Parts: sequence; structure tokens; C-alpha cells
Amino acid sequence: MNGYHGKILTVDLTVQSWAIETLSPDVYRKRLGGKGLGTYLMLERIPVGVDPLSPDNGLIFATGPLADTGIHGSNRYGVYSKSPQTGFYSESYSGGNVTPAMKRTGYDAILIQGRAGRPAFLEISDTGVIFHDAGDLWGKETYETQDAVLARVSRPDAQAVVIGPAGENLVRFACIENNYWRSAGRTGLGAVMGSKNLKGVVFWGSTRAKLADSEGLKSWVKSFTGRIKDYPAVQAYRKYGTTQLVAIMNRVGGFPSGYWEEGRLEGWEAISGDALVNNFDVRPHACPPCLMACGKMTRVTSGNRSGLQVEGPEYETIYSFGGLCGVKSLEDILYLNDVCDRLGMDTMSAGNILSFAMYAARKGGLDLNLTPGDAEGLAGLLGLIARREGIGGLMAEGIKEFSRAIGMADEAIHVKGLEPAGYDPRLLKGMGLAYATSARGACHLRATFYKPELSGMIDPQTTEGKAELFVAYEDRLAVYDALILCRFYRDLVLWPEIAELLELTTGIRYSEPDLRDLASGIITETRRFNLREGLTRADDTLPRRLIQEPLGTEGLTITQAELDRMLDEYYALRGWNQRGEPS
Repeated sequence: MNGYHGKILTVDLTVQSWAIETLSPDVYRKRLGGKGLGTYLMLERIPVGVDPLSPDNGLIFATGPLADTGIHGSNRYGVYSKSPQTGFYSESYSGGNVTPAMKRTGYDAILIQGRAGRPAFLEISDTGVIFHDAGDLWGKETYETQDAVLARVSRPDAQAVVIGPAGENLVRFACIENNYWRSAGRTGLGAVMGSKNLKGVVFWGSTRAKLADSEGLKSWVKSFTGRIKDYPAVQAYRKYGTTQLVAIMNRVGGFPSGYWEEGRLEGWEAISGDALVNNFDVRPHACPPCLMACGKMTRVTSGNRSGLQVEGPEYETIYSFGGLCGVKSLEDILYLNDVCDRLGMDTMSAGNILSFAMYAARKGGLDLNLTPGDAEGLAGLLGLIARREGIGGLMAEGIKEFSRAIGMADEAIHVKGLEPAGYDPRLLKGMGLAYATSARGACHLRATFYKPELSGMIDPQTTEGKAELFVAYEDRLAVYDALILCRFYRDLVLWPEIAELLELTTGIRYSEPDLRDLASGIITETRRFNLREGLTRADDTLPRRLIQEPLGTEGLTITQAELDRMLDEYYALRGWNQRGEPS
């Protein structure tokens, strides 16, 4: 199997055993790797109805056929499980430097099950698996943990993924961290690791997957680099990263502010991309190999946060702490970003639940002395959540359970238990369809449909016929997640380029219809996983307030009828019945 090792590793933490298995070439042909392979293993190996925090839930790390090949945007890995945040399908991706080390262990996927008797970390290589004691690391923050496990393994080619106190204490939106600032951030996979007493995993090896045409691939990459390096979009990502979206979303009126009450933040310019690059020491930082370098290695050079360094902040962190929590200082947003990274906590869910808590206090549903913009107060509450102390213990259960517990479930903004990204669906109605139908909850990345809506490719306020373009985007990006390829190449690597890359790496020639069928199959398998876990059409919806409360001075709305129309069209295009069930 060119591009693959043809093997997966299974690890049982309970009895400290491991085994190597081979998979049929047909599994790879139909699912590629990454999301396709992870979903296949979830359906095969995770018991129906399993408690996400029980030893029987599986945690799957996977790479794709493009990993460790030198292709721009290919340095990403995926993690798959049943989510403790939603109870449904969980997928999360991260960049940084881990992927080549993970791929060189000689496995296409690693399935971890069971629960260690005491805190442990794993060392996985192409020579075997070593179970290390991590009792003295339990309670440590992520930066210190990463340094410690790498020092103990003492391999210059090793890379690590770790959890912090939030994962240990089973915060349902805890994440997995690598390279300090990179996160498999959404859906609570850090809590799955914590439930297994697994503090981290170190990867290293020297096994390279054979490529069908390595010289042809080098030529392709060289030609591609020459064609795209001066593209305006590439240069914008290099300069601003995702922070460019702060200005874009405020100008169009879709930047969630207050607690999803307004579409613009007064004074947003102070937390924009221009404010970042003009007022801080900012250097482009890439996941090698990548020429976009969308990461912003940012250092605060003055004030009480002077010396703080973070790779970030990303747009979603600025929206969640800036827009929703009213923090209008980039220094303070960077500080909160750093607090979350150290604790091992998703910034998007964290900002949303803090904002909801302040909203609930305003509405009389919660006794909480916290005001918008109070960075120290917000940081203190993040610590309570990570340690499950006081009100933080209830908030650690996630927005869905927290809102129910205080009698305000109807006021909370989430889909399936996962909070939306910073694109209001009352302005961008296709994002309403994206949030409603995403397998992991209110996700913006499975189709990145804000792109065609913001760029004028399709009217953001229309709903009729919108599902067709949405499916086209979702199909291609499902293949991206199987490869695994960075989202920011979506306008540069289209179906013909995907086919070329697959032929050069695997030797298999796929046509565009082949790839669309493959994508549809992967998306349908994720749907089957959720259906077996109790999902119904009623779960493919938007929060009450986004349906019933107009947005901003323009009074923008998305009605239930509009959402239902898009859902009907979407299900039909997917070949599912009107209950959202595949035939």
C-alpha cells in the first residue's frame, strides 16, 4: 500500500498490552485515512451506547496518506472518539510538528482503550510500546508536562501530545495539546485521555511509508509553490493569520458579541489583526512544510503582560473572549489564551460558557460577581473550571448540562452541546445549515461555508438551493480530513489537484466522481455513528434564541421554516430520508 503502512496499533491501558493489526487494502481505498479511517474504526471498535468517559470508549489517533510527504498543509493529525461534551461523534485536528513523528511509528492509526491503574504516559515507536509512570506529572500544566515526557524519552526526533489539569479533572471541553500552543481543541478529547489516566503520548520512529512516485511528488510541490506563493490570500494569511476575520466579521455585522446579542463589538479595532501586527512582536510561524505560516508567534513587549509569548491568538479565541466576554485588550486575550493552553482547555467553549455565565447573572439565573472585560476574573473562573471547584465544577460539565442545571437551557447557544464559532447564522444562513448538520455539533470547519457566503459566491441571506453548494464544499473538505490536509488550502487544492496528489502518493487514480462518492461514504458513516448513539432530526437544529431573536440593528433572522427547507434539501442530496437516515 503506497502512502500507507497498512497497519494499525491497538493499546490496552488496563492490562498494559499492545497488538499490531493489518487492514484490508479496500479499507484504505474507500476511506483514505484520517477521518475516513478513524470513523471506520469507531464503528468497528467503540461499543454502541458507551459512556464517553468509561474505559470502553476508544481514543483513535490517525494520520493520512499525505502525512510526512513534504506537501504543503499536510502536517496535521486527527483524533476520533465518542465525545464527552456532546455524546455524539467526535473529531478534532491539530498542526504543529507531531504528525511526521506519529506517521514514522509505522502505523496509520493508533487505537487506545482501557484505563491505566495509575497515571501513565505512553511511548509509541516503530520498536514497540512502553508504558511510563506519570504519577508525579498528574496535576502539572501542559507546557511542563510536554517538556517532562520528552526529556524522559530523550529522543531528538520525538514529539508529544499531552493534557493538563482540565483533562485530568474530566472537564468536558478539555483538549489535547502539542508543541505548547497547538490544540486538538474541540469536543472534549482531553477529558477522554484524562478518563484513561493517560497524561500524554510520545511518538517517534524512522519508518517511512513508500510513495508511488516520490520524484514526481517533489516536482509537483515545487511547481505548486511557484504558482501560489504570491497569491493575495496566501500573503494575507502570512501577515494576519485568521485575525483578519475580526475586521471582516465586524464590518458585515456577524461578529457575535454580548452573549450572541449583537453582531458588532464597539471598539473592535483594538482587537483586530492590524492591532496585533502593529503593536506586538509578531512573527509568522508555520507547521512545516507550509509556506502560508498562518500561525502568529506573538510576544507582548510592554505593560503588565510584557514577556508573554503565545502562538496566536486565532480569530475564534478573539471572538470568544473579545466579542462574547467583552475583553477589548489583545494583551488580556493573549493572557486568557495562555491560561487555557496551560490548563488544556478549548478557548472557544471556555469563552462561550464564561459569557453565558455572565448573561445568566444579568438575567437573574446565577449569582456570579463577574463583569465583561475583567480578564483576571475570567482567568480565575477558568482555574475553578479546570479544578472543578465551586461553580467551576458545574461549568465543567459543559454548556448543555450547565444551562439545564441553572434552569436556563432555553437560553444557551449550542448545537448538540457544542458552541458555534464566530459566524452568526442570522447573517450567514448557510452557516446555520453547517451548525445544524455537523456530526460533532455547531462546527464551522467541516465545510467552512462562511467563505462562499462572505466572498459573494452566494447570497448569505438566501436559503433556497443553498444546500447544493454546501454539499459540494462539505464533500471536498471531508476528503481533506481524510488526507489530512489543512483547510487554508481549500481554494488552492481542488478536485484535480487532490486526484494528482493521491496518484503520486498512493498510485491509485481517482476521478472527481470517485472522490465525491468516497466523501459521501465517509459523511454517511459519521451519520450512522450518531444515529446509533440516539441522534434524531430534532438534534439537527439551531438554538431557540438564534431562531427567534433578531440580530443587531438590521434585525436579521433565520426562521425555522428556512432551516427546515435547507435540511430537507440537504438530506435529499445526501440520499437520506426526511428523518436524516441513510437508506
